[in-house]
Amino acid sequence: MDRTFWQAGHKPTLFSAFLYFDLSFMVWYLLGPLQVPIATALHLSTQQRGLMVATPILAGAILRLLMGVLVDRIGARRAGIIGQLIVIAALLGAWQIGIASLGGALLLGLFLGVAGASFAVSLPLASRWYPPQHQGTAMGIAGAGNSGTVLAALFAPALALAFGWQNVFGLACIPLVAALFIFVVCAKDAPNAPPAKKLADYLAVLKEKDAWWFMFFYSMTFGGFSGFASALPGYFHDQFAFDAKTAGMYTAACVFAGSVMRPLGGMLADRLGGTRSLLAVYLCCALLIGAAGFNVGGPSVALLLFILAMLCLGAGNGAVFQLVPQRFGKEIGVMTGLVGMAGGVGGFALAASLGAIKQATGGYAAGLWLFACLCCLAWLSLAGVKQRWRSGWTVAAARV
Repeated sequence: MDRTFWQAGHKPTLFSAFLYFDLSFMVWYLLGPLQVPIATALHLSTQQRGLMVATPILAGAILRLLMGVLVDRIGARRAGIIGQLIVIAALLGAWQIGIASLGGALLLGLFLGVAGASFAVSLPLASRWYPPQHQGTAMGIAGAGNSGTVLAALFAPALALAFGWQNVFGLACIPLVAALFIFVVCAKDAPNAPPAKKLADYLAVLKEKDAWWFMFFYSMTFGGFSGFASALPGYFHDQFAFDAKTAGMYTAACVFAGSVMRPLGGMLADRLGGTRSLLAVYLCCALLIGAAGFNVGGPSVALLLFILAMLCLGAGNGAVFQLVPQRFGKEIGVMTGLVGMAGGVGGFALAASLGAIKQATGGYAAGLWLFACLCCLAWLSLAGVKQRWRSGWTVAAARV
């Protein structure tokens, strides 16, 4: 990492953004590692289980767009505080009132979507403090908060076994309150934040073709990461008859790999170029996920393939957001919301479709091969637009 990075920006805000994002992602993903005991208690089918774990992803996707607008209106710090209070209240309600049906689980999933919308808070909060040459690194570090999914995968099944899965919702409030306190004390909005825009300005961004390309590319990288993070506990349980704790441990290893690679992906993109990084990501993911669909070699081979695939997806997440501020620097708040929304929609589609395909076909192969084919489509699409990006962008063109 360039030493000048640590001389720029505001380190307390960068740390606060990371911690806020980390614990928000932990609770956003909470239904994923708890899906086996919840499905058993509520007598859910595989498709219903897939819908349950996918609902927070979709809710987070939609709310990220709204949160992006709110960030540009009142500032990232205030928007983050409001979002965290809503999530804490929802978890306390689920803990005290309880969840007795699929409808109740889906309702909680909608409120947990607010935690997923933290993406639209932490990344602008951190990146606006840094010059363009360091924004990939800054957004990668703040975005490494998706490692919170590791915490959920590691501890939620064990806590559910010890205290009951309903009580996990109450226990999750403890670190959230601590993170909120640190956020209130340490986080500050950058002085050079762009002024708030009218609704027409946000809609105008959608008229740009590049906005739609970024949304598609991120729907594959982050959609792949979040979708597999939610679906893998069920996959390991169904494919290899693992209990919830063991499935959570396997999933945690995969999610940890993707989380670690996010900041490294931003750094690599700063050095090698975002399009080069993404092209490698899509090609590798197509090969790895396609191979996983054959289900040969047992759980160890499946674990290795998914770890490598999540490493690639994590790097892709960092690479996309190395490119976004170069093209949409003045609209970074709304673009963070739009691109993040697309990533969440991709994650919802992946998690829900894997459950539906498993119930319809009896296996996960068709779903995994479909995702591999979409990675190939993303590779072809990026290869088609990269030359125009390199010749048309005037900001940091050498790093595109």
